[in-house]
Amino acid sequence: MESLFTRLTKRVDTNARHAMDVYRQEVREYGVLERDARSRAAALEYTVWLRRRTIELAEREQPLGPDDLALMASVGRQRAEKGLSLRSHQQLVVSHTSLMLREIQEATEPGDGDDLMRLMRWFGPQGTRGGDAYTSGHVEGQGRRASLVSRVRALTEALLADDPAASHLAHGVGMRLHPGYLVAVVRLPAHPCPPAARREKITEALVRRRGVPIMWRDPGEVVALTPADPGWSADPDQPVGPDRSAGTAPAVGDRALSLVCDVAEAVGGPCAVGVCAGSVGALAEAFARARGVSRVAPMQDGPRRLHTLADVFLELGVARLPEARSWLRDIGRKLADGPDLIATLETYYRSDMNRARAAVALNVHPRTLDYRLQRARELTGIHPGSTHGVRVLSVAVNRALSGGPPAVG
Repeated sequence: MESLFTRLTKRVDTNARHAMDVYRQEVREYGVLERDARSRAAALEYTVWLRRRTIELAEREQPLGPDDLALMASVGRQRAEKGLSLRSHQQLVVSHTSLMLREIQEATEPGDGDDLMRLMRWFGPQGTRGGDAYTSGHVEGQGRRASLVSRVRALTEALLADDPAASHLAHGVGMRLHPGYLVAVVRLPAHPCPPAARREKITEALVRRRGVPIMWRDPGEVVALTPADPGWSADPDQPVGPDRSAGTAPAVGDRALSLVCDVAEAVGGPCAVGVCAGSVGALAEAFARARGVSRVAPMQDGPRRLHTLADVFLELGVARLPEARSWLRDIGRKLADGPDLIATLETYYRSDMNRARAAVALNVHPRTLDYRLQRARELTGIHPGSTHGVRVLSVAVNRALSGGPPAVG
């Protein structure tokens, strides 16, 4: 009776050719690996070798050797240099794994229990080692072909997508992965936005100076990840920045705020910032929250604080209610008719309604501040210092300063 390994060996060539057909259908960029007859032959040769080597080593219960891993890394490197993207590379790994499992299942007969278990014991850990070598080679190949900014963008995207490939990408750009990050999303005005060449220069300068994952998600949005200090366990939704009580702002918040200030200075205009802390492997949720916060956070000419959910939870709720948005927009328009009322109220509330501090921050006499607060009351019918006033006017002011963000879905 033939063993499972013998049957799989006999089907290697057929399975390899079928795998090539699947790759062409499922991986859009696979064509870059088959531009001529020589390339097609090389791709088929590697596909055959990978199956034969898997069967040989699994049957003998031996791990992949240094030469095996070196070959896998070289193939990954060559494919990156030919233009295969990381996403397509990952699709190939998934397709190969899925096909191998299907091939094993189709070749298995009722008496193959021992052989099947031997294959499965080998396939898991050795498949991971082989995949890591292949990915490491691909990242190395990308480093020879892609710019620093492109590689850091790939790392940032991988971290925000909770992609395990982030570890390889970090190594490729000389960055150490940290257990956690503070995700900052910087929203810029729709117009004008820096052109692509300018964005590239800004990003490269920030990467070289700060050494953190950063990218422009689109012309009006920058995402930066600041490593969290070891053991930092502050509530990720509490305010971060100079406005916190003295001595309580974590160093990670200070570093993130400094980075955001660099972005604002490079762009030369106001920006709105939303942040949320998260652990590697769970940053997708933190990114979504930080992005939502940035959409309703007020624009600041010189960023003074990093807004979290705790700062703008009312604004986030209002963004989902058309009636509330319309009502607050009308209040904002009334305030816009007064003498610097929106800026005055923003400073007044940021100063915890301390008149002396607010007057100093505004560089006006306390009586001038009182006049402006009275004027806001006359225009809106709402007392700025009342509980109702704090709830309504602070949200109206933030929405006015944010540029009136769209509804949040």
